[in-house]
Formats: sequence, C-alpha cells, structure tokens
Amino acid sequence: MQRDEAIAILHEFVKNQNLRRHMLAVEAVMRDYAKFYGEDPDEWGIVGLLHDFDWEIHPSLESHPQDGAPILKERGVPDHIIRCIQSHADHTGIPRQTLMERALYACDEITGLIVAVALVRPSRSLHDLKVRSVRKKWKEPRFAANVDRDQIARGAEELGVDLWEHVDRVIQAMRTIADELGLDGAG
Repeated sequence: MQRDEAIAILHEFVKNQNLRRHMLAVEAVMRDYAKFYGEDPDEWGIVGLLHDFDWEIHPSLESHPQDGAPILKERGVPDHIIRCIQSHADHTGIPRQTLMERALYACDEITGLIVAVALVRPSRSLHDLKVRSVRKKWKEPRFAANVDRDQIARGAEELGVDLWEHVDRVIQAMRTIADELGLDGAG
C-alpha cells in the first residue's frame, strides 16, 4: 500500500480536521520511530495514517477499530497493518506483539496531550515546546482530562523507552509537520 492510497482512505472516511491532524501527527511520529529502529518508515507511516480512519463511522469502543477492519481489507490493506491497527485499542484483546504494534500504541495517545499543551501556550507552536511544559501539564489531572496518562506511560514502557525521552521524540517528530497540524505559531 502506498501513502496516497492511505490518504485517500483517510479523506473518504475522516471529515473532522482535528482528527485528520491527529492521524497526520501519529504518522509523523511512527515514521520517526521506524527510522530510529531501522524499519520501513512508509509502512509505519501508513499505520499511523489509518489507525483511527473509522472513528467517525464507528465512534464507540464497541465498534472502533474492529468494525473498520473489513473496510481496510476490502481496500487491500495488508493483514499485518490491519492487525497493528486493531492492537492499538486495549479493548480488542489483540496483544501487541511486534515493534510496530507497540510503537503505534505508544504514539497514539501522547500526540493528543502534546497538541493540548501546545494549544495553551502563547505561541500555539510546537517549535518552542519543551518537555518540561508537557511534564508540568502531566501533573494537572484536569488539564486534557480525556487524555489517558496511564496509557501513555504503559505505551512508553511497552516500547521500552523512557517516558520523557519518548515525549521529546514525539515533539521533535511533530515539529516536522507543525504547519500541517496548525501548530507552527502562524495561526
């Protein structure tokens, strides 16, 4: 599968700009981790792009992401990518076995927290965002209360990386597409 095919699926099923940006953010971080681990950044990026493609049509844990799997299969998405997407949701019961599966789990929720922290900064930019700002907001349970901090910590642990080094890597990767995420300080 090529990136343009994944983008076509994303555009077909995802209309919400913030969800599209989330998927682009996860793509950027997955590509970065793939390079770090010597894996295929294109394949890992596709996983990031597609992991939440069905959220708008299946917006509940009873159906997301499992009900999206047949759609991806129809579109010719390889089985191991579909399995990876299924494993990023704890409720599916699909264990994370591969490095790519563990990376997707680790990269998903953290991007939301980083976006939330960037948006409350005067610059509204990733370019001047530091780990210490994320760490400070991490300690405030009412800030971005819907972000599962336990899942973020578990994801870093499963991936075998220090949580705050992970946060730094995610920030760096997201900076590469800050303009696409609306977090370049220009808006």
